[in-house]
Amino acid sequence: MSKIIITQEKKDNRQDPDSDLHKLEVRTSLKRYWRMNVIFTIVLLTVWAAAGLGCGVLFADWLNLYKLPGTGFPLGFWFAHQGSIIVFVLVILAYCLLMNRLDTKHHNELEKLRREGKA
Repeated sequence: MSKIIITQEKKDNRQDPDSDLHKLEVRTSLKRYWRMNVIFTIVLLTVWAAAGLGCGVLFADWLNLYKLPGTGFPLGFWFAHQGSIIVFVLVILAYCLLMNRLDTKHHNELEKLRREGKA
């Protein structure tokens, strides 16, 4: 029979982070943060859909009238097979960069509120 050892987690002297959520300034900051996150997601998914579905499927016949410079491949064919993947990777990169900037801005805003005693 095994023994179960229960340890009590040691708490430090800082405030409970959940108590900040009851303050109006913090909730407003969180709403702005998530609104921007959703906007980034919708815009970037639209770009990806336009490249993947639009250029690779819907407009492929029109794009096939043009050749990819240096390769001779029709542009619609290229978008259907490789272009949409490249655009997807660029969308991921853009999302990472945008979210890093947004996270830094949000963190700085919360730190400023804590310094002012509003959080």
